[in-house]
Amino acid sequence: MATQSQPSTFLLIPWSLAAVTIIIALAVLSPSWAGDNWNWLALVLIIPAAVLENLKSGYSSIRVMFLKVLYTTISFFMVGAAVGIWWYGKTYGVITTKLSWYIFLGVGVILIIDLANIFSMLKSVKKDGSFGGE
Repeated sequence: MATQSQPSTFLLIPWSLAAVTIIIALAVLSPSWAGDNWNWLALVLIIPAAVLENLKSGYSSIRVMFLKVLYTTISFFMVGAAVGIWWYGKTYGVITTKLSWYIFLGVGVILIIDLANIFSMLKSVKKDGSFGGE
């Protein structure tokens, strides 16, 4: 009788969603901090999120894949809403702070990594022909 293994906890944590949320929160709450410490954004947020999200792409459990797609969708929604609110505020003079290019670059890199991981998981499922050994 085969035992069914549960995915590790780190596979279920939304690393990229957390990184995107923290970057947007830092950009909104303290715009000058992000400008002075942009290298820390990359070292502490973007690189670990990229590594941990890449570990998920080799795991083809339906639960991990569903959560990955869900968290990526939420990440894209959050970034779209934040950029839309920022653009609206800049257009109508409500927001006077300037976002630096590092913020857009960091969030863009995380979203590209998420998209690449989703396509990698879908490709592996198509190649394998099954979900998680079913």
